[in-house]
Amino acid sequence: MSTATLKFIRLSPTKARLLTREVQGMNAELALASLEFAPNKAAGIIAKVIASAVANGGFEPEEVEIVSCRVDKGPVLKRFRPRARGSASRILKPTSHIFVEVAPAGKKDDSKKGAKNASKETAKKTPAKKSTKSDSKADSKKAPAKTAETKTADKKETTKTAPAKKADSKVADTKAKAPVKKAETKVSSSKTDLTDLTLLSGVGPAVARSLNAEGITSVEQVAKLTKAELEELDANIGIKGDVKDKWQAEAKEILKNYKKES
Repeated sequence: MSTATLKFIRLSPTKARLLTREVQGMNAELALASLEFAPNKAAGIIAKVIASAVANGGFEPEEVEIVSCRVDKGPVLKRFRPRARGSASRILKPTSHIFVEVAPAGKKDDSKKGAKNASKETAKKTPAKKSTKSDSKADSKKAPAKTAETKTADKKETTKTAPAKKADSKVADTKAKAPVKKAETKVSSSKTDLTDLTLLSGVGPAVARSLNAEGITSVEQVAKLTKAELEELDANIGIKGDVKDKWQAEAKEILKNYKKES
Protein backbone atom coordinates (compact mmCIF):
# COMPACT_ATOMS: atom_id res chain seq x y z
CA MET A 1 0.00 0.00 0.00
CA SER A 2 1.35 3.41 -1.01
CA THR A 3 0.08 7.00 -0.93
CA ALA A 4 0.67 10.32 -2.65
CA THR A 5 -0.54 13.84 -1.80
CA LEU A 6 -0.66 17.12 -3.65
CA LYS A 7 -1.35 20.25 -1.58
CA PHE A 8 -2.33 23.86 -2.31
CA ILE A 9 -3.23 23.18 -5.94
CA ARG A 10 -5.19 25.98 -7.63
CA LEU A 11 -8.34 23.95 -8.23
CA SER A 12 -11.90 24.01 -6.95
CA PRO A 13 -12.59 21.01 -4.67
CA THR A 14 -16.20 20.66 -5.89
CA LYS A 15 -15.03 20.28 -9.50
CA ALA A 16 -12.25 17.85 -8.60
CA ARG A 17 -14.57 15.60 -6.57
CA LEU A 18 -16.66 14.89 -9.66
CA LEU A 19 -13.73 12.89 -11.10
CA THR A 20 -12.44 11.33 -7.87
CA ARG A 21 -15.84 9.68 -7.25
CA GLU A 22 -15.64 7.93 -10.65
CA VAL A 23 -12.02 6.85 -10.24
CA GLN A 24 -12.20 5.45 -6.71
CA GLY A 25 -12.19 1.63 -6.61
CA MET A 26 -10.98 1.29 -10.23
CA ASN A 27 -7.81 -0.34 -11.50
CA ALA A 28 -5.02 2.23 -11.73
CA GLU A 29 -4.35 1.53 -15.43
CA LEU A 30 -8.04 1.99 -16.35
CA ALA A 31 -8.27 5.12 -14.20
CA LEU A 32 -5.27 6.71 -15.94
CA ALA A 33 -6.72 5.84 -19.36
CA SER A 34 -10.12 7.36 -18.53
CA LEU A 35 -8.57 10.54 -17.08
CA GLU A 36 -6.35 11.01 -20.13
CA PHE A 37 -9.37 11.70 -22.35
CA ALA A 38 -11.37 13.75 -19.83
CA PRO A 39 -11.70 17.44 -20.83
CA ASN A 40 -11.55 18.80 -17.25
CA LYS A 41 -8.55 20.64 -15.80
CA ALA A 42 -8.64 18.39 -12.72
CA ALA A 43 -8.24 15.22 -14.82
CA GLY A 44 -4.56 15.78 -15.63
CA ILE A 45 -3.70 16.77 -12.04
CA ILE A 46 -5.41 13.72 -10.51
CA ALA A 47 -3.77 11.42 -13.07
CA LYS A 48 -0.33 12.69 -12.01
CA VAL A 49 -1.11 12.05 -8.33
CA ILE A 50 -2.26 8.48 -9.10
CA ALA A 51 0.89 7.80 -11.12
CA SER A 52 2.98 9.18 -8.24
CA ALA A 53 1.23 6.87 -5.74
CA VAL A 54 1.87 3.84 -8.00
CA ALA A 55 5.53 4.78 -8.39
CA ASN A 56 6.00 5.35 -4.64
CA GLY A 57 5.06 1.72 -3.94
CA GLY A 58 7.13 0.33 -6.83
CA PHE A 59 4.09 -1.21 -8.51
CA GLU A 60 2.87 -1.38 -12.08
CA PRO A 61 -0.47 0.35 -12.91
CA GLU A 62 -2.19 -2.92 -13.92
CA GLU A 63 -1.31 -4.55 -10.55
CA VAL A 64 -2.89 -1.90 -8.36
CA GLU A 65 -6.34 -0.61 -7.40
CA ILE A 66 -7.24 2.84 -6.06
CA VAL A 67 -8.36 2.31 -2.47
CA SER A 68 -9.21 5.96 -1.77
CA CYS A 69 -9.04 9.16 -3.77
CA ARG A 70 -9.97 12.19 -1.65
CA VAL A 71 -10.05 15.96 -2.27
CA ASP A 72 -9.94 18.27 0.77
CA LYS A 73 -10.61 21.99 0.81
CA GLY A 74 -7.63 24.30 1.14
CA PRO A 75 -7.29 28.03 1.88
CA VAL A 76 -9.15 30.48 -0.36
CA LEU A 77 -7.23 33.34 -1.99
CA LYS A 78 -9.21 36.59 -1.95
CA ARG A 79 -8.76 39.20 -4.66
CA PHE A 80 -10.71 42.35 -5.60
CA ARG A 81 -11.76 43.93 -8.85
CA PRO A 82 -12.64 47.67 -9.13
CA ARG A 83 -16.22 48.42 -10.17
CA ALA A 84 -18.39 51.46 -10.84
CA ARG A 85 -18.79 54.39 -8.40
CA GLY A 86 -15.70 53.54 -6.39
CA SER A 87 -16.92 50.06 -5.33
CA ALA A 88 -15.08 46.76 -5.59
CA SER A 89 -16.22 43.17 -6.20
CA ARG A 90 -14.58 40.19 -4.52
CA ILE A 91 -12.89 37.36 -6.42
CA LEU A 92 -12.41 34.01 -4.63
CA LYS A 93 -9.69 31.65 -5.82
CA PRO A 94 -10.08 28.27 -4.05
CA THR A 95 -7.33 25.74 -3.46
CA SER A 96 -7.50 22.02 -2.68
CA HIS A 97 -5.46 19.09 -1.36
CA ILE A 98 -5.56 15.77 -3.28
CA PHE A 99 -4.85 12.50 -1.47
CA VAL A 100 -4.56 9.11 -3.27
CA GLU A 101 -4.06 5.69 -1.70
CA VAL A 102 -3.19 2.63 -3.78
CA ALA A 103 -3.00 -1.09 -2.91
CA PRO A 104 -2.59 -4.40 -4.79
CA ALA A 105 -5.84 -6.06 -5.79
CA GLY A 106 -5.18 -9.34 -3.92
CA LYS A 107 -4.34 -7.68 -0.59
CA LYS A 108 -7.52 -5.66 -0.67
CA ASP A 109 -9.66 -8.81 -1.03
CA ASP A 110 -7.66 -10.64 1.65
CA SER A 111 -8.19 -7.82 4.13
CA LYS A 112 -11.96 -7.97 3.54
CA LYS A 113 -12.04 -11.75 4.02
CA GLY A 114 -9.96 -11.49 7.19
CA ALA A 115 -12.37 -8.95 8.66
CA LYS A 116 -15.35 -11.21 7.88
CA ASN A 117 -13.68 -14.26 9.43
CA ALA A 118 -12.78 -12.31 12.56
CA SER A 119 -16.38 -11.18 12.99
CA LYS A 120 -17.62 -14.79 12.63
CA GLU A 121 -15.14 -16.05 15.22
CA THR A 122 -16.19 -13.43 17.78
CA ALA A 123 -19.85 -14.37 17.23
CA LYS A 124 -19.08 -18.05 17.91
CA LYS A 125 -17.05 -17.33 21.06
CA THR A 126 -19.86 -15.32 22.71
CA PRO A 127 -22.85 -17.73 23.03
CA ALA A 128 -26.22 -16.35 24.06
CA LYS A 129 -27.27 -16.85 27.67
CA LYS A 130 -30.16 -19.27 28.24
CA SER A 131 -32.92 -18.17 30.57
CA THR A 132 -33.60 -20.70 33.36
CA LYS A 133 -37.21 -21.74 33.96
CA SER A 134 -36.69 -22.14 37.71
CA ASP A 135 -35.85 -18.44 38.14
CA SER A 136 -38.95 -17.36 36.23
CA LYS A 137 -41.19 -19.64 38.34
CA ALA A 138 -39.74 -18.35 41.58
CA ASP A 139 -40.36 -14.76 40.52
CA SER A 140 -43.95 -15.56 39.52
CA LYS A 141 -44.64 -17.14 42.92
CA LYS A 142 -43.31 -14.19 44.85
CA ALA A 143 -45.34 -11.62 42.92
CA PRO A 144 -48.90 -12.38 44.22
CA ALA A 145 -47.91 -12.04 47.90
CA LYS A 146 -46.75 -8.49 47.32
CA THR A 147 -49.92 -7.55 45.47
CA ALA A 148 -52.12 -8.88 48.30
CA GLU A 149 -50.20 -6.82 50.84
CA THR A 150 -50.53 -3.69 48.77
CA LYS A 151 -54.30 -4.22 48.38
CA THR A 152 -54.86 -4.49 52.14
CA ALA A 153 -52.74 -1.42 52.77
CA ASP A 154 -54.74 0.57 50.18
CA LYS A 155 -58.05 -0.47 51.78
CA LYS A 156 -56.90 0.69 55.22
CA GLU A 157 -55.77 4.04 53.86
CA THR A 158 -59.08 4.60 52.05
CA THR A 159 -61.10 3.84 55.20
CA LYS A 160 -59.04 6.29 57.21
CA THR A 161 -59.25 9.09 54.68
CA ALA A 162 -63.00 8.74 53.90
CA PRO A 163 -64.45 10.65 56.97
CA ALA A 164 -62.09 13.55 56.41
CA LYS A 165 -63.42 14.01 52.88
CA LYS A 166 -67.03 14.08 54.14
CA ALA A 167 -66.19 16.72 56.74
CA ASP A 168 -64.44 18.81 54.10
CA SER A 169 -67.46 18.58 51.81
CA LYS A 170 -69.79 19.79 54.61
CA VAL A 171 -67.58 22.79 55.34
CA ALA A 172 -67.45 23.63 51.64
CA ASP A 173 -71.27 23.48 51.40
CA THR A 174 -71.76 25.82 54.36
CA LYS A 175 -69.26 28.29 52.92
CA ALA A 176 -70.99 28.23 49.54
CA LYS A 177 -74.46 28.80 51.03
CA ALA A 178 -73.55 31.74 53.30
CA PRO A 179 -72.97 34.42 50.60
CA VAL A 180 -76.32 33.63 48.94
CA LYS A 181 -78.26 34.59 52.07
CA LYS A 182 -76.42 37.89 52.36
CA ALA A 183 -77.24 38.73 48.76
CA GLU A 184 -80.95 38.03 49.35
CA THR A 185 -81.03 40.33 52.37
CA LYS A 186 -79.41 43.08 50.36
CA VAL A 187 -81.99 42.80 47.58
CA SER A 188 -84.90 42.89 50.01
CA SER A 189 -83.51 45.94 51.81
CA SER A 190 -83.17 47.97 48.59
CA LYS A 191 -86.37 49.95 47.79
CA THR A 192 -87.29 52.14 44.83
CA ASP A 193 -86.68 55.85 45.12
CA LEU A 194 -89.85 57.71 44.05
CA THR A 195 -87.91 60.94 43.58
CA ASP A 196 -85.90 59.32 40.73
CA LEU A 197 -87.71 60.43 37.56
CA THR A 198 -85.33 58.41 35.37
CA LEU A 199 -87.39 55.30 36.23
CA LEU A 200 -89.84 56.45 33.53
CA SER A 201 -89.15 55.50 29.93
CA GLY A 202 -87.68 58.29 27.84
CA VAL A 203 -86.57 60.35 30.85
CA GLY A 204 -82.87 61.00 31.17
CA PRO A 205 -80.90 63.41 33.34
CA ALA A 206 -81.61 66.38 31.05
CA VAL A 207 -85.39 65.73 30.91
CA ALA A 208 -85.45 65.16 34.69
CA ARG A 209 -83.87 68.60 35.22
CA SER A 210 -86.45 70.26 32.98
CA LEU A 211 -89.29 68.50 34.88
CA ASN A 212 -87.83 69.67 38.19
CA ALA A 213 -87.78 73.22 36.82
CA GLU A 214 -91.53 72.87 36.08
CA GLY A 215 -92.14 71.76 39.73
CA ILE A 216 -92.38 67.97 39.18
CA THR A 217 -89.95 66.22 41.51
CA SER A 218 -91.43 62.72 42.13
CA VAL A 219 -93.20 59.84 40.40
CA GLU A 220 -96.38 60.48 42.46
CA GLN A 221 -96.82 63.92 40.87
CA VAL A 222 -96.51 62.38 37.38
CA ALA A 223 -99.23 59.81 38.21
CA LYS A 224 -101.62 62.59 39.31
CA LEU A 225 -101.16 64.84 36.23
CA THR A 226 -104.17 65.67 34.06
CA LYS A 227 -104.29 65.87 30.28
CA ALA A 228 -104.19 69.69 30.39
CA GLU A 229 -101.08 69.64 32.56
CA LEU A 230 -99.45 67.12 30.20
CA GLU A 231 -100.14 69.42 27.23
CA GLU A 232 -98.58 72.37 29.12
CA LEU A 233 -95.50 70.25 29.80
CA ASP A 234 -95.34 69.32 26.11
CA ALA A 235 -95.44 72.98 25.15
CA ASN A 236 -92.88 74.06 27.74
CA ILE A 237 -90.43 71.16 27.46
CA GLY A 238 -90.96 70.28 23.78
CA ILE A 239 -90.65 66.47 23.99
CA LYS A 240 -91.21 64.77 20.62
CA GLY A 241 -93.05 61.46 20.23
CA ASP A 242 -95.60 59.55 22.31
CA VAL A 243 -93.23 58.77 25.18
CA LYS A 244 -94.84 61.24 27.58
CA ASP A 245 -98.26 59.56 27.07
CA LYS A 246 -96.92 56.40 28.79
CA TRP A 247 -95.55 58.26 31.82
CA GLN A 248 -98.76 58.12 33.83
CA ALA A 249 -99.31 54.36 33.33
CA GLU A 250 -95.69 53.63 34.25
CA ALA A 251 -95.87 55.92 37.30
CA LYS A 252 -98.98 54.13 38.59
CA GLU A 253 -97.31 50.72 38.23
CA ILE A 254 -94.25 51.97 40.12
CA LEU A 255 -96.47 53.23 42.96
CA LYS A 256 -98.23 49.82 43.19
CA ASN A 257 -94.90 47.98 43.40
CA TYR A 258 -93.68 50.44 46.04
CA LYS A 259 -96.75 49.83 48.21
CA LYS A 260 -96.27 46.04 47.93
CA GLU A 261 -92.59 46.33 48.97
CA SER A 262 -93.46 48.47 51.96
